[in-house]
Amino acid sequence: MPPRFRLLSLASLLASIALPGHAQNAPAAGLVDQLARTAPKLDRKVLSLATQAMSCALRGTALPPTLSVIDYSRPSTQPRLWVFDLARQRLLFEEWVAHGRNTGENLASRFSNENGSYMSSLGAFRTQESYVGGNGYSLRLEGLEPGINDRARDRAIVIHGAPYVSETLIRQQGRLGRSLGCPAVRTAVARPLIDTIRNGSFVFAYYPDQDWLRHSRLLGAGCDGGTAGATAARAQP
Repeated sequence: MPPRFRLLSLASLLASIALPGHAQNAPAAGLVDQLARTAPKLDRKVLSLATQAMSCALRGTALPPTLSVIDYSRPSTQPRLWVFDLARQRLLFEEWVAHGRNTGENLASRFSNENGSYMSSLGAFRTQESYVGGNGYSLRLEGLEPGINDRARDRAIVIHGAPYVSETLIRQQGRLGRSLGCPAVRTAVARPLIDTIRNGSFVFAYYPDQDWLRHSRLLGAGCDGGTAGATAARAQP
């Protein structure tokens, strides 16, 4: 069975955009608790880092409609992309997602911000506009971390559907196919997923990279109360 996904109705999507009372510097523990309950396979520590990075990036403004979390520490054969409706605190999508061809085979291990590296990028992104290009319906991403992923748009690191993201391919070769660095998803889910998260939502791509965890401006001590990144780095083997 493919990973499950749920779609917002139009009314739900419109309602999720209005988020009164959510402007804050640190996400409430209750939000993390509720999101974690809806996605038990997502590591709670990764989810906590994602919400803290989001809070730091927002700097007191309202929460976006959705939070997307990619955990590249999981193998490509497992669902490792989760999309949450933040207004209703529920899971919308749980999906496979590909990584770049030079990032690794089944397991990711290398990441880059460089054009032509064919590697995935870590860190926090803001979704931008959707468009139709060489990979069909796609979604541009703005990298929010200087030196980590801020070349994402120039590199054409976008969310798009791809035939090499499929259960059939996992059975045939023991892993998903790989992209040129894009977080590619199943073709069947690309359009509804993109339409749900485009235009200003938050995306967080995680891997236990020591340098990034220690020096990210969104996870480090430079953000109010933001020692989570350094703590997570110390916790890694």
